[in-house]
Amino acid sequence: MKVLVAYMSSTGNTKKVAEAVYGEIDCEKEIKPIKEVQDIGAYDLAFLGFPTHQYGPDKKVKEVLARHCTNGRKVALFVTHGAPEDFAEVREWMARFKQAAAGANIVGFFDCQGEMSKGVKFYMRISPNKKLRSWAKMDDSKGQPDQARLEKARAFARETLSRMD
Repeated sequence: MKVLVAYMSSTGNTKKVAEAVYGEIDCEKEIKPIKEVQDIGAYDLAFLGFPTHQYGPDKKVKEVLARHCTNGRKVALFVTHGAPEDFAEVREWMARFKQAAAGANIVGFFDCQGEMSKGVKFYMRISPNKKLRSWAKMDDSKGQPDQARLEKARAFARETLSRMD
């Protein structure tokens, strides 16, 4: 089996998860930024990782998913976000990623909290949107993804690969 781990990461959170996933793969494998991927068709499975922007996948992520998640290709998505995993809105945000990848055969899905960038947190603090200001005050994402979350990412990779046998 040939496996690709590709990711988009501006702050390093998603890259950390990608590296944790990659470390669990025990077959022919590659890891690279998604912008370097021309076609996932040469792989039996592609783990694709993205950050959450604007309450789900931003325009660039949607374009990447539309290009690669076609013809029932086997993909496992992993997503990072600034909120804790049990935050009420996270489920809706993750559904948007799954919807954007609907042309693929999604064989695994993982999400976890990553550290919110200082720029995003600053914007949220000064936003006229009361909800965003409230979220900025509640932010507890510093140091995420931590070792416990990275271990969950490793377990996700192992479980996904075990279903491929």
